[in-house]
Amino acid sequence: RYERVLAPIDGFAATLDALRAQGLRGCNVTVPFKLDAFAYALERSPDVRWAGASNTLTFADDTIKADNTDGVGLVRDITHNLGVRLHGKNVLLLGAGGAARGVLRPILNEQPARVVVKNRSLDKAQAWLAEMEQNADFNEVLGACDLRVAAWADEVTSEYDVIINATASGLSDTFTPPSGVAFSANALAYDMMYGKPTAFLAWARAHAHGVQTADGWGMLVEQAARSFHIWHGVAPDTASLVRQVGQGGA
Repeated sequence: RYERVLAPIDGFAATLDALRAQGLRGCNVTVPFKLDAFAYALERSPDVRWAGASNTLTFADDTIKADNTDGVGLVRDITHNLGVRLHGKNVLLLGAGGAARGVLRPILNEQPARVVVKNRSLDKAQAWLAEMEQNADFNEVLGACDLRVAAWADEVTSEYDVIINATASGLSDTFTPPSGVAFSANALAYDMMYGKPTAFLAWARAHAHGVQTADGWGMLVEQAARSFHIWHGVAPDTASLVRQVGQGGA
């Protein structure tokens, strides 16, 4: 059985305690409780340690395991459903908040040539990079990738093959474009928000001829499938669901 459970803003742990007592096997966690899920867990996957947040909890053998499937879902949607390779590519990640933190490690696992994190607050992005460098596997995951951070208004122009919007701009109807951004030929613009056309995708289409665009519907499907696999050991076939609803931004 899979159903929605609402927790009071100050009662996440108590709600989970009650559900575990009923025999709950695991749960997905949405905002604003992903940080609470990180703190609630007794074991944390490498993706969770990098993100500092969890969207998937598993209860078994008197332990609480935390995973973060957002990044795996994003990468699978881009590489499998959209057919875009990240290996050797120049990737721009917009934002340095929770959404960006949840996807960076899986992106780096694909061995892109370069990843730039652009954020309105450069100090916040720099502090995040310093935190990542404390992970024991940082150098192993980074490999030969050139990872750097940049200010939103940095006017040094660079060309990108994949641009991922991890900011909350999709919640509004406005998007202030970052400076110094150019699209390569056949580039992909991906908005992690889904459900409606976003100003970021509209900007991408107007900014570059022939750019491929996609919203986060496929990511939502793929992260849920990964969570299901963690709980049940079975990988659902996501293709029919992705085709049924379609890539809303495409």
